[in-house]
Amino acid sequence: MPTETAELTQAFQDDKSTVTHLDFRPPDPPHKRTRRGTLFAGLGLALAAATAGYFLLADGDHVATDNAYVNAETAQVTPLVAGAVADVAVRNTEFVRQGQILFRLDDTDARLAVAKAEAEYQRVRRQFSQALATSGALGSQVAAGGAEIARARADLAIASAAFEKARTDLGRRSGLTETGAVSGEELTAARNAYAAAAGNVAQARAGLAQASAARNAAAGNRAANDAMIAGATVDTHPDVLAAKAKLDQAKVDLARTVIRAPLAGVVTNRQVQVGQRLAAGAAAMTIVPLGAAYVDANFKEGQLTRVRIGQPVKLTSDVYGSDVVYHGRVAGFSGGTGSAFALIPAQNATGNWIKVVQRLPVRVALDPRELVRNPLQVGLSMEAEIDVSGKG
Repeated sequence: MPTETAELTQAFQDDKSTVTHLDFRPPDPPHKRTRRGTLFAGLGLALAAATAGYFLLADGDHVATDNAYVNAETAQVTPLVAGAVADVAVRNTEFVRQGQILFRLDDTDARLAVAKAEAEYQRVRRQFSQALATSGALGSQVAAGGAEIARARADLAIASAAFEKARTDLGRRSGLTETGAVSGEELTAARNAYAAAAGNVAQARAGLAQASAARNAAAGNRAANDAMIAGATVDTHPDVLAAKAKLDQAKVDLARTVIRAPLAGVVTNRQVQVGQRLAAGAAAMTIVPLGAAYVDANFKEGQLTRVRIGQPVKLTSDVYGSDVVYHGRVAGFSGGTGSAFALIPAQNATGNWIKVVQRLPVRVALDPRELVRNPLQVGLSMEAEIDVSGKG
């Protein structure tokens, strides 16, 4: 029994010692916990305000986008005349200079057309010279016609005088027939002479009319010929000019059988092969002027509040990375967003409308010297950052 009592006493003492190590302090009062929460909330708001202020001061004068792509005013190469391809002098990815020969068309037909037009031109020039000579000949015919009229009038006067004499002789002999002083044979001869004289008068009058008509015809031909050549030379006559224009057109068509580069750039999308027959205006290849490349950067509509033409832009390309920085300027804004010019623009006919943030293309002109050092190809991705502070 004493042993059990001693063990119980020892256990109680052990429990007591354990209890003395527990924390029996009362909890904080409610007002103290409220002050602590308010302190933590204030610290959080201060931290958020500091963060916002940092970003406002650091990035508030810049707007950026990674939705930007390299573009250029490419040149579509098309033949202006139809023909079979005789030779192709370039290949894809090749750099060409302005005026360099790209390909040639078979020029056989064009050369024949030039020869034909040249012959027609020379023929018309000779025709004009002939018209000048004809005008002189017609003038001589008019003068000869005047002389012929004068001769015909003289013949008419002679015939008229002979007619008057024959008429007088016939009248005298007719009056003496009853007296027997004139024989019947003599009277018959007088009557025949009268008839012949009348015929001669009629013939002389016809000759005069014919001479007058011939002169009038010559005068009319001369007037018509003079109207065709009046105020013109062999180089300014309309027919000569028309023939010269046809000759020039034939020469132009011949020259167009040789297709040259309209500008300097890289050959892309070559679609022409030797022996292929091309129609006028058919696409043959594209020339991309890498030295005149620019960037179309698509900014959200909310980013454009302070963007103005002429502001400086820093750009980086995925090809070269952040080590190569391009410096450009805002050159202009598109007339509408990309969705506005879509083939089928979005239409809300149900009333179930959700606003979608639109992007407007901004044209950025690049420094040509930087493009020479680090060329860019059309379609490459870019990152653009515009300085809208107005200090650039």
